[in-house]
Amino acid sequence: MSDRTEKFIYGGDKTERLDKFLVNCLPEFSRARLQGLIEDGFVSINGVSAKKSGQPIDSGAEIEVRVPPPVPSGLVGEDIPLDIIFENDDLIIVNKPAGMVVHPAAGHDSGTLVHAVLGYDPDMEGIGGEERPGLVHRLDKETSGLIVLAKNERAHRWLQDQFRLRTVEKTYLALVDGKPPTPAGRVEASIGRDPSHRKKMAIVSAGKGREAVSEYKTLESFRDHTLLEFHPHTGRTHQIRLHCQFLGCPIVGDSIYGKKSLSVEINRHFLHAAKLKIVLPNEKTPRVFEAELPVELKKVLEEVNR
Repeated sequence: MSDRTEKFIYGGDKTERLDKFLVNCLPEFSRARLQGLIEDGFVSINGVSAKKSGQPIDSGAEIEVRVPPPVPSGLVGEDIPLDIIFENDDLIIVNKPAGMVVHPAAGHDSGTLVHAVLGYDPDMEGIGGEERPGLVHRLDKETSGLIVLAKNERAHRWLQDQFRLRTVEKTYLALVDGKPPTPAGRVEASIGRDPSHRKKMAIVSAGKGREAVSEYKTLESFRDHTLLEFHPHTGRTHQIRLHCQFLGCPIVGDSIYGKKSLSVEINRHFLHAAKLKIVLPNEKTPRVFEAELPVELKKVLEEVNR
């Protein structure tokens, strides 16, 4: 694959920063990505290599940008079955099973969702100059359900903007021990690192954490449990799990924030990303995608309903 070349002429009346001008010309790239191209010598002004990202340009300046083909990410795709809910040239929506880690990290250098998607589509354009899918949101290892991965930088930016502006509607199903204080409600409780356990998160005072907002409603009440529908408005780490704990009704099977002894037989926590309402790249009307409860969670519901 050869370099992609783009040419632009700056027509503004006032002097402008090079990187700021290019962000408007190439909206599919982040400013950081464009700054990297400038620093690596892939951008020229009037035929002369640009010196720095903030270099001023005047009206009539001819800007040429060479975008090199993506380089191998170092990740090797793996032949792992995927439950694909939707796919096009820009993105893939997967129903992730519980137990699968989303992205490579220390202790998880294989078998992740990213490895599986690379194995499924090794020729994807990639993001950030690398041959890898772009994550715009994440699910915990033991949380099942819908997750979106971008195949190229344009889609990645498009999807990131929707999550940043909170226009994406996410729906989760959670079975909890006990019941919340009210059948439906809104939780506003900031989340930050647990000061006593650095690998855990915790509800903290507003000044010490990040804003976290969720809305919930009761779908079904059982003798000792409640099935809740959650709509998180923010995307903090472990948000729904912590908000359930905050309400006094922790998620069934949650080994970190739940009860020490299991109230039902389950080998994961009962949290499932069931629905996603989102506008796809180059479309105007939102689409809704759904993923049924996994078989093991349906069995748990049958058990608590006896």
